[in-house]
Amino acid sequence: MLLAQPLNIAVMAHLHHPIASPFPGGLEMHTALLAEELSARGHMVTLFAKGGSRTSARLIPMLDAGFTFTRHPEGAAREAQTRLLDEAQRTTLELINEGNFDVVINNSLSALPHLTPPAQPMITILHTPPLPRVTAALDAQIHNRQAGHRVVSVSAANARQWRHHLRDIDVVHNGIRLAEWRVGPGVDRHPDIAVWAGRITPEKGLHVAIEAAALAGMRIQFAGPISDQDYFNRTIAPLLSESVEHVGHLNHTQLAAFLGSGTVFIASPLWAEPFGLTTVEAMACGTPVAALPCGAMDEIIDARGGVVAAGFSAADLARAVEQSRTLNTSQVRASAERFSVEAMITRYEQHLGELVGHGVLANTDMMAS
Repeated sequence: MLLAQPLNIAVMAHLHHPIASPFPGGLEMHTALLAEELSARGHMVTLFAKGGSRTSARLIPMLDAGFTFTRHPEGAAREAQTRLLDEAQRTTLELINEGNFDVVINNSLSALPHLTPPAQPMITILHTPPLPRVTAALDAQIHNRQAGHRVVSVSAANARQWRHHLRDIDVVHNGIRLAEWRVGPGVDRHPDIAVWAGRITPEKGLHVAIEAAALAGMRIQFAGPISDQDYFNRTIAPLLSESVEHVGHLNHTQLAAFLGSGTVFIASPLWAEPFGLTTVEAMACGTPVAALPCGAMDEIIDARGGVVAAGFSAADLARAVEQSRTLNTSQVRASAERFSVEAMITRYEQHLGELVGHGVLANTDMMAS
């Protein structure tokens, strides 16, 4: 579905990492898809992002590509990093207010768009569990919210966590370009290998996936950026062997071939996983999923696509591995087709069109009075 008139859209990315492949995580991929797919539908899209980002939309870099985000800085380093990110976000909001935009998409993870919202209608997309600075801003503005501000979550499971701070949250599941996620010719599926992909951090539970694969009698290969070096050094590196292999941080083409090479994909979140894009990507490659029952896993994995473990232990996950590896790959692929980028963009177009229409009516009413 196309809107009757193209929109001039500002997209605020978060500024921790560039919006470029290989993506550090699902949020960066989602932002890239939004900008590119909305542009492809004829909208004028401007992406406010970190330098080094790559997009078919108009790009305005808000931080130098050389800036390195630190996950858990302490003391003065933390204050300096927060101050730098806030200053860049304030500048982003100033540029948006000065621009001729119809509507704003907020993918920033920042509290500032809630404390000092842009003049234009805005849709905020919730990609994470509640963030303290954002919830504090929402609670401070509870009696002073914009009529033209909508909030969308990437899953119902994630929306439930925000209900204390926000009452009206729609759900728009993430989507992928299904044509890019399928097993190509020449890719062999290894019967004794499980695959895992994601940011290598404690909350992603790679150590549990490694144990579960061993209990199920399988080797495991894993892909992704080492986002927490201390976790990798202390917990993962000692486990590396011929049966436990890190294949690096892969781009989209490489990742599709990798996901399609395993008999089963292991999703091992130890936090309230807001969605799980790699889970859907694996299913699109025909690879069944075995997952821990955290966050949105039982929302996006149905009986065709995989098995959600009955409990949270490595033994529970190993049983899910054994059950899921027998699923039919064609049915696994069919399960993933629920999450197309076309369906996702159409839902966002509906929201954006309604927001802009609401703004026009409000201005007309004001002039008439």
